[in-house]
Formats: sequence, C-alpha cells, structure tokens
Amino acid sequence: MRKLFFFAILIVLASCQKEPQEKTITVSNVSVTGGLIAGKLSDDQSIKIFKGIPFAAPPVGDLRWKAPQPVIPWEGVLDAKDNPASFTQNPPVPFFAWSEEFLIPKEPISEDGLYLNVWTPAQKTAESLPVMVWIHGGGFSAGSGTVPLYDGEALAKKGIVVVTINYRLGIFGFLAHPELSQENPDGVSGNYGILDQIAALEWVKNNIKAFGGDPSNVTIAGQSAGAFSVNALVVSPKAKGLFHKAIAESGGMVSRGSGLVSGLRSAEIRNAEILAENGITSLESLRQISADSLLKISGRFSPVVDGVVIPPVKKAIETGQYSDVPLLTGWNADDMVGLGPEESPALFRKNAQKQYGGRAGEYLELFPANDEEQLLATRQLIAELFFGLQNYTWAKLQAEYGTHPSYLYYFTRIPPGEPNYGAFHSAEFAYTLHTLKYWNRPFEEVDYQLEETMSSYWVNFIKTGNPNGEGLPEWPQFDPENPLVIELGEEVKSTAVPHWRQLKFLES
Repeated sequence: MRKLFFFAILIVLASCQKEPQEKTITVSNVSVTGGLIAGKLSDDQSIKIFKGIPFAAPPVGDLRWKAPQPVIPWEGVLDAKDNPASFTQNPPVPFFAWSEEFLIPKEPISEDGLYLNVWTPAQKTAESLPVMVWIHGGGFSAGSGTVPLYDGEALAKKGIVVVTINYRLGIFGFLAHPELSQENPDGVSGNYGILDQIAALEWVKNNIKAFGGDPSNVTIAGQSAGAFSVNALVVSPKAKGLFHKAIAESGGMVSRGSGLVSGLRSAEIRNAEILAENGITSLESLRQISADSLLKISGRFSPVVDGVVIPPVKKAIETGQYSDVPLLTGWNADDMVGLGPEESPALFRKNAQKQYGGRAGEYLELFPANDEEQLLATRQLIAELFFGLQNYTWAKLQAEYGTHPSYLYYFTRIPPGEPNYGAFHSAEFAYTLHTLKYWNRPFEEVDYQLEETMSSYWVNFIKTGNPNGEGLPEWPQFDPENPLVIELGEEVKSTAVPHWRQLKFLES
C-alpha cells in the first residue's frame, strides 16, 4: 500500500509539472481597459495573439445610433484566444474575384461586435514597437478584423504590433436621420462607424503599451472602405493626435464623385424616406426592431460630410485643418468593382456632351468610344480611375499643402489562377500584409518575392514614415512637378504616373 501511495504521489506530481508546460501557449493576465485578458502564442511561440478585446460597450438597445460608450468592465480574466463576432451584416458569400479568404468567418455575427485583435512580437512591455491599426474594407456594409487575409502574425514578425478592428456597418453604422441629429448635442448623425474607429484608436493610445507598442508611433491603414475611413480620420478633428502616419489602398474622398460619401442633409432626407417606406416613423420603434429586420432595409448607408466628425475633405487639407502625417497611398491597375450601366458608343458620346459641354471633345479624345471594343476599354479605365483619381489627388494635396511626404504606388501584378479579374480591387493587400499563404491560388516565385518587397515597404513606412530600406528599389517621394509612382508588379520600379493626361483632365 505504501508503494502504491508513493507511485500515486509521483503521478500527481508529474501531472502538476506537466500542466504548466501544456499551458505555455496561453498569455495570461494582460491588463487593459475593462479588466484582465488572456491570449495565446503563435504556433512557433514568437507572436502573442489576442482576439476579441472589447474597445466599447455593445451598441445595442438605447445605444444604437449613439457614439460608442466606454467598455463594460468584466470579472476575472477574459479569454481572448478566438475570433470575436463580426458586426451584423449579411452572411458571407463569395462573388466575382472575392473568394472566401476575403470574407468574414461564417460565424459568429452579432450587433455586439465592437472588438479588436492584437498580434505582438514584444517580449516585454517596454519595447515601444511601432503599431499598425488596420481598418477593413467592404463598402461600409461588410467585413471585419478577422478576415483570413488580414491575419497579423507575419507582419508582427517584422517587428511591429498589428491591430485589426471592427466597426458598425450599414444602417447600424451610417444612418443619418433628422431625429438622430436632433437628439445629438452636435446636431449631426450618421458617422457612428467612424466614431467606432476613433474609439478603437483611443483604446490603442491608452492600452497598446501593455502589448509592447508605442502609442506615439501609430499608423492607420486600410483598403477600399478602409482607405475611405483613413481619409476621414486624417481630416477629422476628433481623431487628432491618435495616429502619426497613414496608409490608404484604393480609396479616398478628396475628389468629387467618390461615390461612398454624401452630405448630411441629403442623407437625412433620403434615409427618412426609406424608413417611412418601411413603416418606421419614430426613433423608439427603430431602436426596438430586430437586427435581422434592419438588415433587410435596402439603402445606401455610408459616411456623411457633417462638418463635425468629417469636414469637407479637400478644403480641410488645403487649409491645414487636418492631421498632417506621412502618407502612403495608391491603386490597382484593374481597380474596378463594376463598370456601371451598359451604354452604346453613341449614347456614351451623347452623355459626354451633356456632362462636359465645351470640353466634351477633349474628354472623348482621352476616353474614346468609337466602337464597342474601344468603349469597353474606356469604361474599364474610368472604373480604375474611380479609385486612381482619389489616391493620386490625395498624394498631390499632401505634397502641396503638407509638411510630411507622400508616396504613391500602382499595383499591376495579376494573381495567378482563376477567376482572372486582372490586378483587381483588393488583390494587393495580401501582398502588403504578407498573407499569401492564406489565399488559395497557385502563386509563383515572383509573387512571394513581391510579397516580401511590398510588406517590407509597408513595415518600413510604419516604423519610420519612409518605405525605403536596404535592398529595396528606391521609392521616390511624390512630387507634383515630376510625378512618379512605384510600380508593384512582376518588376518593381519607379515610373511615370499612369494615365497622367486622363487624371489631369478629371482633376481639372
């Protein structure tokens, strides 16, 4: 019996010794606003990962269509190892070039979705590493910080802290309405999703030291709607001092015709009519409707220029009323998400006369449409320049009015495999975020080399405000007098701005 008891004790001791070894993947008791959290280590144990950290209270019930409120404290240690809910949106379904790697996980999806994720290589809190906060795209109606191609592990291994965030979407995040404006002390409504992004940046400022990050060296970055958001944050007085550099991929709102942005009053009127058509006539009833029912209300819900959260963008830059920070921006060679309604060459020319009057001849020389084939190429170019004009103009404005440099890129690499939509809208960010391994395509050596180059440019910029570094082709600062871009394709090189004459015409 004594021997049995002795062996039993050994087994218990052995299990006690083994237990901590099994839990070495857990990173425990990191203190953030609201309480303690526990994350995990990457498979190679080089990166600490925290997912689903709340940065604001759930915007439900009476908090619908209000500015984000402080985090609700929790008891004990919050488990931050798994993907949080993506904010309420339609279920993800692949379409066009956007396969499942570009979409949110199928679940969870919830109106309680104001969470962020952190990847850090820091071994101690005093390391003060540069920080990138990634703002997802999705047309302000879809997406989240847990899209597979946004995974932050690879960039974190290059010596930065990566943060991805969620924000309110669609009618939940961008409903401008007269009654909502009336209850707001500032007399505005509609930019709740942008206010969420600002709340996430405030969380970063207050908490990122706990992850070894430097709150005085934060870069905001995003693609598509995320790039529009970056532009909004750059000019928003409410975001001043919360970031120090900006990256905007395929998107902005500095030129007229950006598409996703409208004025406050026109949005209020439009949305009041939409709700009335759906039998909704009061805020009280609006806040009691289920999230699923609200999702079914069709309309365009996106940021508004309200003069409080988002001022007139171009004017803010020209008058110096913005965050003057280094800018890295650009667009893709096939940056089109739709070509608009079909029209014949004759109708295209007629519409050009109507729109451009005495300059129609100049326009049709730059955007010719003498036959169907030529018209298709012209429509593709117009679709590309929907984004190109925004990013070119933004880089130019920063060069002319700012004290910090801007850098402009043009992405031309066509990802191998099918479907082939060229260097399509969103094709670049898996290269910049170093996440090609999560994308199911038959990538070639040139792709992995480009991924290494582009992610190095991005990380260099995040660290210093300059993308250049040892072993990389020289990326010139943007100069309106000698406008050059870095072309990011099978070859990486500086070259003249593409479609220069067309851009100058549209700019004028």
